[in-house]
Amino acid sequence: MRVSERVAIETVVVGQGGGRDLHADLYRPPAPNGAAVLLIHGGSYLHGDRGQLRGYGIALGRAGYTCLACEYRLAGEAEWPAQIDDVHTSLAYLHDQAPSLGVDPAKIAVSGNSAGGQLALLAAGLGEWPTAAAIGFYAAVDFLGADARAKGAPQGMTFLLGDDVSEPRLASMSPLTYASPQFPPTLLVTGNRDELIHWGESLRMYQALMDAGVSAEIHIFDGAPHAFDLLPDFGRQCSGILTLFLDRHVADPRPVVIPAEPAEPARRPATSPA
Repeated sequence: MRVSERVAIETVVVGQGGGRDLHADLYRPPAPNGAAVLLIHGGSYLHGDRGQLRGYGIALGRAGYTCLACEYRLAGEAEWPAQIDDVHTSLAYLHDQAPSLGVDPAKIAVSGNSAGGQLALLAAGLGEWPTAAAIGFYAAVDFLGADARAKGAPQGMTFLLGDDVSEPRLASMSPLTYASPQFPPTLLVTGNRDELIHWGESLRMYQALMDAGVSAEIHIFDGAPHAFDLLPDFGRQCSGILTLFLDRHVADPRPVVIPAEPAEPARRPATSPA
């Protein structure tokens, strides 16, 4: 176990995928607030690992959140849907271990970046395990839309899907397909200079969720490229946005009360001079 400024970090085995152990980094806060976040890394399903999200794990841990940065099998090891299956395995671990971690199972959120953002939003939409909130940083949400086709999809998805790149299969892995009133509160963060995943994808997801009556929030960073939160200044801003969102919707989801207009004071009736 390692300690980073009082946030304890340990590697755990959350289950198995494809006959091998699936690992995750568990970030335990010094003062747990009863909420947890599953963190899912990006990398186009070809590379990347859970260590990419160490900054978020430490920042959220300092704010009281228990975090689990998970592993999932990459495209070179297994085809879809192994990746979302592995995410479900990590969610199951968080729910099973919630009592020992001091976590309320009703306060488990899921967050991801790029491909991890797609997985986070998809896990929330599928609802196999309940999630209190979903967060997608520069996430692909629609593999059938114009933006996806412009980037080479669905042809570019063959490394992940094998020979079956049919429209029904692409739709099933698109978070936009699952936008409905049952979707949890959602935060979307993107940049308008993203060269890999057009910011319009996040905007379409936001609009679909709003149309469904879901509490949704979007932040579009001007001039920001893909994976911009890896830059220190952007990273601090994104950590702050994420923490505030989780505070409002997961840790302490109090309803917003709009005070009524104050009543005008009663006027005394005019009296005649004696």
